[in-house]
Amino acid sequence: MKKLIVPILLILSLPLIFQSTPTEIIKLRTFDALVKKYEPSGNFVILNITEADIENEGGYPLPRRRLAEIQVELINRGAIGVGWVMSFPQADRMGGDKVFATTLGYAPSVIAMFEDGKNNYPKSTGTVVKGNDVSGIVSMGVKENLNTLSNTTLQGLAIAPTEIDQLVRRIPLLVSTPENEWIPSFGTQIYKALFDVRTYIIKTNDNGIEEISIRGIPPVKTDSLGRKWISWVDTPQTDLQEMNVEGKFVFIGVTANGVMPQIATPVGLLEPHKIQTALAESILIQDSPYIPDWAIALEILIFLLTVSLIWLVLNALGITWGITTAILIMLCTAYTGYGLIHRGLLVDVTWSLISQFITGSIAFYIRFREQYRLRQEIKKQFEHYIDPRQIKKLQDNPELLKLGGEKKYATFLFTDVRGFTALSEKLEPEQVTYIMNKALTAQQQAVQKHGGMVDKYIGDAMMAIFNAPLDLENHEEKAFECALDIQKNMHELNILLAKQNIEPVTIGIGINTGYAIIGNMGSENRFDYTAIGDAVNVAARLESGTKNAGVDLLIGQSTQNGIEFNLIPLKPIKAKGKKDKLQVYTWDLNYH
Repeated sequence: MKKLIVPILLILSLPLIFQSTPTEIIKLRTFDALVKKYEPSGNFVILNITEADIENEGGYPLPRRRLAEIQVELINRGAIGVGWVMSFPQADRMGGDKVFATTLGYAPSVIAMFEDGKNNYPKSTGTVVKGNDVSGIVSMGVKENLNTLSNTTLQGLAIAPTEIDQLVRRIPLLVSTPENEWIPSFGTQIYKALFDVRTYIIKTNDNGIEEISIRGIPPVKTDSLGRKWISWVDTPQTDLQEMNVEGKFVFIGVTANGVMPQIATPVGLLEPHKIQTALAESILIQDSPYIPDWAIALEILIFLLTVSLIWLVLNALGITWGITTAILIMLCTAYTGYGLIHRGLLVDVTWSLISQFITGSIAFYIRFREQYRLRQEIKKQFEHYIDPRQIKKLQDNPELLKLGGEKKYATFLFTDVRGFTALSEKLEPEQVTYIMNKALTAQQQAVQKHGGMVDKYIGDAMMAIFNAPLDLENHEEKAFECALDIQKNMHELNILLAKQNIEPVTIGIGINTGYAIIGNMGSENRFDYTAIGDAVNVAARLESGTKNAGVDLLIGQSTQNGIEFNLIPLKPIKAKGKKDKLQVYTWDLNYH
């Protein structure tokens, strides 16, 4: 069973190591649910051009002269800058491009570019790479704005790449071209416009990009591809009528139906200008979540340690304590994962938790199966020899049965049918079998009644143990009372046999108490539960001495010491293998 943990760890680690689709989706959804909710920075506002605005303006697209008027009005209302999350690759048929370009220069402004996959790229942005040369996410082509507009203002790439579940969570601050030049994203260009920055600083390590710096704000941590995890901040929104923009940088976009695409995010469908606003907000959050380079290594380490520990405790401890400890391990793992995510370190433990449950279930099933098989073995081994209530106790607590043998103080009872050979010669085999079954059943019922265990049948003889495998109080008296019941049961049996014209059956009984080794003994392939020791041998000798002593029951001195009954002392008898004679006692029903 111990060897199973290796293939279990190997199989369960594969989805984590190779980042399978289901495990990645589970991981990302966990991050969505647990990342901290952040408040808006107060530096930005979203201006929505609504369905009603489009109708009032006479349709879409709005003339560039009208856009210029909106730009001027925003500046007059106190806006510190304007980001148009729209692209203008074609000239305005109404001739308003120069006017719009002029107004864009009145305040820090950015216009959007979108990808078209045609391998055309704008002029590269100035960058300084500290560390190894790397390439982040490579663009397949960008559709630039009119030179009239791009020569007077900044332009940024408005992209929103999706994750494996088609939701947007990470946006690159810079993307590269096949020539290893850099194009800034729209949200990044906002800060370049606000702080009049000319150069981005890209810090790298052996894994790729580590952080991106823009003068005026703290360095921004990213993943190795330069992507920033988006915190979906609830930025204030306004419209063309309200224009509540004082002291804010304004992100402008269209929310009218059918104009701009809506993109799936963990917080629902959002238009591009809202996504770029979220990127700009996230850049300012100092403890904003990010996936560190060592995340997968830590996830694998947590997986290996906790899953192995679950297996260990469920096998080393009992079922109750094992399950309790396993649950505590799972709770600690979940709390660790929650704490890391809440502190901005996006390290996932969900697959570890799932693997812990799977491993725990396998270990529990195997342990349960072993316990069930042990219960069945106990029942099979003892059901014909001890009381069913004792079997139930052993099944509920198998530890009571010390496999392999233990030294224990117990009382041993031996019986033997007298004259069995002569009886066999007089009767048919079927009659002999019938008599022996009846005689042994009568004895076995008496043993079970008084809490003993029939250890074995040896032909016409029987051996019983009292105080094993379960502890039995006053086992000396229980064995003595059992002997009396055996005599009684045999008397009733002889009445039944007399009616069938069969001679009566007499038996001798020997009882002795002392220490013996009791347990499963034998070869590796075949063993039996029994007792070995001098006390056992003496009990057998007492039974064989009953005939010479002229009684049906002989009781040893040690047994007599534990009985309150006034037994009848007899002359000491010589026993085989004993130097000194044995003091013996009896209790004959004929005397009482």
